Amino acid sequence: MPATPEPGTLSLLTLTSPPVWVGLAAALGSGLLIGIERERRKGRGLLREIAGVRTFAITALLGAAAQLTGQPWLIACGALLVVLLAAIGYWRSRGHDPGIVTELSLFVSYVIGVTAIDHPQIAAGVAVVITGLLAARSRLHRFSTQVLTTEEVHSALVLAGSALVILPLIPDHPLPAWAGIEPRGLWRLAVLLMALQAAGHVALRVAGPRLGLALSGLVAGFVSSTATIASMGARARQAPELRPACVAGALSSNVATILQLALVAVAVRPSVLPTIAPSLAGAGAATLVAAAWSLWQARRVNLPSDSDGAVFSFRKSVGFALLLSGTAAAMAWLNQHAGSTAAGLGAALAGFADVHAACASVFTLAGQATAHPIDVRVPMLLALSANSISKLVGAWAMGGPAYGTRVSLGLAAMLAGGWLPVLL
Repeated sequence: MPATPEPGTLSLLTLTSPPVWVGLAAALGSGLLIGIERERRKGRGLLREIAGVRTFAITALLGAAAQLTGQPWLIACGALLVVLLAAIGYWRSRGHDPGIVTELSLFVSYVIGVTAIDHPQIAAGVAVVITGLLAARSRLHRFSTQVLTTEEVHSALVLAGSALVILPLIPDHPLPAWAGIEPRGLWRLAVLLMALQAAGHVALRVAGPRLGLALSGLVAGFVSSTATIASMGARARQAPELRPACVAGALSSNVATILQLALVAVAVRPSVLPTIAPSLAGAGAATLVAAAWSLWQARRVNLPSDSDGAVFSFRKSVGFALLLSGTAAAMAWLNQHAGSTAAGLGAALAGFADVHAACASVFTLAGQATAHPIDVRVPMLLALSANSISKLVGAWAMGGPAYGTRVSLGLAAMLAGGWLPVLL
């Protein structure tokens, strides 16, 4: 077994080992890559930046050489030297350029050189990312100050905090009082709803006003399809020429309802998904056809853009999660004391308020020994049918007969597609 070189010595075996040369090459390439980008922005004359392509390449090689010696004090001294040079460069340029991007990049190049000896792939990857960020300065500045709105920045922070801060702190064990549902699963579902709404908001901004109402209806349907249908009806009553587009947006919200049912099944009880898949596929396909037909009728209408609206509704998403837990507990009690038939009736009654909460309760109970596949599909479709009645009331009351009739036909097609696999 070959002897391991003592720290502080550079043996012939160490210098001729391929990983060493790979590390040195990665350090040199990384320094050159970052240095070339900085050289193009260095400027000329007395006001030019302190570091260019040669300085960055030498700094990266300095870090690699210090790491090769295996002496921590030498690595620290090299880092201190680079910091001093960066401070001098900042002091020279502070009058015309208050930024510290070049100085910080110089120190990062030294760290990349140190890393390249033992992890050349990581060092090279970091160098590419750093160079990309430096080269995209103008685009990133425009995106941050002109493209993003204040509401979008705020919503991004709320979504990140919900997913990365709150979610890990929530208990991940089932609670008997909540019919065996774990709180973390409920919050995960709320975070998923917010993320889907945010994705729809991005799609709305990218697609532009032509598909504005249809996309906004699809996005809003993840929070409340009933409220979406009612709001689209109010807009259709105010602007009759937009009625086909409003109907497309209303029916698109039903597509969100079907997708959300599948997501609820995955989050609460994934084993029921194969059982309910035919009904969900039939209802979704029928709804898509109806929404596409209405959207085709609205092809000549100039739709307004809603890009400045809210990215997602935090209150409604969290409220859905709370409603889900309460309905699940009630359904568990009903199933325990009255049997699965009464539970199906309870799902239908709960569906008037929220079809997803009712169906989540049914999916939770599907894991019990007394549950049969038909006891999962029928209560789900009863809840969907009852919820459609609530949507019809909102459509006729807010949008009038013309709007209500078109929405009713689309809802009827959705229910027919859902019930057909059960009845055959």
